[in-house]
Amino acid sequence: MKTKTMGIVFTLASVYYILAELICAVFFNDSLINTYIYHTISELGIPNLNSPLFFLMNSAFIIIGLALLFGSFYKFKDYIIKNKSLFYIFSCITSVGVIIVGLIHGGNPLTSGYHTLGAVMAILGGNILLIIISISMKEYDTYQKTTLILGIIGLLSFWIMFFNMKNVYMPVFERLSVYTLILWCLLTGMKCLYKS
Repeated sequence: MKTKTMGIVFTLASVYYILAELICAVFFNDSLINTYIYHTISELGIPNLNSPLFFLMNSAFIIIGLALLFGSFYKFKDYIIKNKSLFYIFSCITSVGVIIVGLIHGGNPLTSGYHTLGAVMAILGGNILLIIISISMKEYDTYQKTTLILGIIGLLSFWIMFFNMKNVYMPVFERLSVYTLILWCLLTGMKCLYKS
């Protein structure tokens, strides 16, 4: 029962995130393609005329953060047999970071530092978390290998983004580093639902 509940939470949260970003991008003050290529995810959450549905994007951040926190401590911890302390620490760092991003939007000079801190906690912490998970479970099958690959892709994308903040294509690398965690949540949710 716990596995099914965790599966539902992870699946619904990740699908909500994907749909929320898509809807916000559709209504953003640019073409859909340009929004995904030239505008960061955080821009979709800034309350201004460019993003009329900013609240939807921010709610998606908060929901994915809460889902990760709930799922990790409700059931997923049972699958972690090594590095439990690291798993707990990075689960909290990632979840709190994502929630901060949803609660404190970018674009405001007074609070942008907190938003940036939350983003680093979520993206860097989240992809490190995936790598920790991949090497901390009992088995090392397709699921763990996929989790490891997602974590590595996320970390590489984060570092490319970090050292190219002024590059016009920076939002592409931002999305690549964020989507790894969202895809992992979806993959984990569906795997749990299939097994239960």
